[in-house]
Amino acid sequence: MMRGYDDTSYGEGFADVYDDWYGDISDVEATVALVRELSTAAGGAPVLELGVGTGRLALPLAATGLEVHGVDASAAMLARMAAKPGGDLVQAVQGDMVDDLPTGPFSAVFVAYNTFFNLLTVERQQACMQAVADRLVLGGVFVLEAFVPDPNHDPSAGVSVRSVQVDRVVLSVITADPANQRAEGQYIDITEAGGVRLRPWSIRWCTVEQLDEMAATAGLTLADRWEDVGRTPFDATSERHVSVWRSTDQRP
Repeated sequence: MMRGYDDTSYGEGFADVYDDWYGDISDVEATVALVRELSTAAGGAPVLELGVGTGRLALPLAATGLEVHGVDASAAMLARMAAKPGGDLVQAVQGDMVDDLPTGPFSAVFVAYNTFFNLLTVERQQACMQAVADRLVLGGVFVLEAFVPDPNHDPSAGVSVRSVQVDRVVLSVITADPANQRAEGQYIDITEAGGVRLRPWSIRWCTVEQLDEMAATAGLTLADRWEDVGRTPFDATSERHVSVWRSTDQRP
């Protein structure tokens, strides 16, 4: 495990570049439409985004009229969301995705683009599933978007170039531990004016089967699984998944 890395490290390292680097990493319009439809079908209670970041998804979702809550460990990320138009529409909590979730109840909880894997142990991932399940209304859903690990390819350590500009070079350094389903790295951001900036990240990945087992342990039932938020059918060749688990237990 990367020495000194904690729940706040990713957000503090990437907040100033997140919108530029990842603003179009997935289909915002389709994600908003999907979450809104699932929330409405479950009764239209408030929705919660885990790892809300700078509001890439939460802000347009709130603009549709839903009550949107978001949790993120990074004060820098949340400050950038609050400064955007409509930032006051999202009820934000600074904290982690396990112990600091608002009480709800929620019709839908969602976590986008690998963010669930920022929880670095199986115990924390299971605890997050349980915390989400405990906050869903009857019939509410947990929507998770992530990559599908390739069983035929073990991630390996390496250095690559992310981007090159006249006054800026960004390098990517990755190390991996397939036996423990862990990968971590640094983006080394070198600029002529500012010198070197390190942007660390760390994940523990899961297979879809492992996620289904965690969900079942938390009392959630798989309702749908697609390749993407546009509902492309999921199959053995899919490199990503959007999984939807439903609460079928009456919560207090």
